[in-house]
Amino acid sequence: MSHRIAVSQADFPDANVEERVFTEAGINDVVVGSATSEDELVELAAGADGLLVQYAEVTESVLDMLSELSVVSRYGIGVDNVDIEAASGRNVAITNVPSYCEAEVATHALSLLFTLARKTAQYDRSVKSGTWDWKVGRPIEALPGKTVGFVAFGKIPRTFVELTSGFDFEYLAYDPYLDEDTLAEHPVESVDFETMLAESDVVSIHAPLVDETYHLFGADAFKRMKSSAFLLNTARGPLVDEAALYDALEAGEIAGAGLDVMEEEPTHDSPLFERDDVVVTPHVAWYSESSSDELRRKAAENLVRYLNGDTPHGFVNEADIGEDGN
Repeated sequence: MSHRIAVSQADFPDANVEERVFTEAGINDVVVGSATSEDELVELAAGADGLLVQYAEVTESVLDMLSELSVVSRYGIGVDNVDIEAASGRNVAITNVPSYCEAEVATHALSLLFTLARKTAQYDRSVKSGTWDWKVGRPIEALPGKTVGFVAFGKIPRTFVELTSGFDFEYLAYDPYLDEDTLAEHPVESVDFETMLAESDVVSIHAPLVDETYHLFGADAFKRMKSSAFLLNTARGPLVDEAALYDALEAGEIAGAGLDVMEEEPTHDSPLFERDDVVVTPHVAWYSESSSDELRRKAAENLVRYLNGDTPHGFVNEADIGEDGN
């Protein structure tokens, strides 16, 4: 049986990696574009039974218009641009790539922490503006022996723990889904959200964006944190209320924030950008050349696997679709 594949991407210069996967699977009917609206996505994916998307919104109305669609593959871990409920109701499988950039994101979170703790960005700006003075960044506290709290304890924070084994950190994790067997394999203590906030010197967010986690870090959360604590977010921007974060920094309720994600992306202007105690990067934590290739290959393989009746790398709504979807 022949298949038609539509690919909507934004960040990659071509679709060579994906097309190689499809060609090897005997799929040659592939259309590539960059849809920025519902109408453009519907036009691009007309007649397709497999759709690969990056940022394009796969809404209920899009699904209604693409009646032949049987599977959507998302570039990445998160699937917040896809209406999962609507897809399940139409027997459309949703797949993702749950494992591909653990080392990159963990390393990036660490780089944000080191930048905040050692104030390297602040010193860099100071030196380049003509000031050679070590006192510009005072006070600086030593990192070894601090307590790191994780919001969710999946593969990325576990890699974080492995990478920082020599720092003599204490580790706490707030994760309602953390099982005892996993907990026993790592030097981390499972605690409730309030305890994690109150006892952590560094809070690193790794949770998905769902209704329960939207603005999880708001005014109340910041008031519960140590005034010397750093917040790191390499997950999803809307987990943090940026207005509340700004107010908390202004009030001295926390010491700084390292953000790889923002509530709205791309963001070109924010009062947070004016602060020396905030470091911002453009949603790049996932990226290395090797992780980019792996992401693209696995996202394409998800379509091939599902359409051929095999198990995708990540099957988001398997409980609602399962074998009945093929």
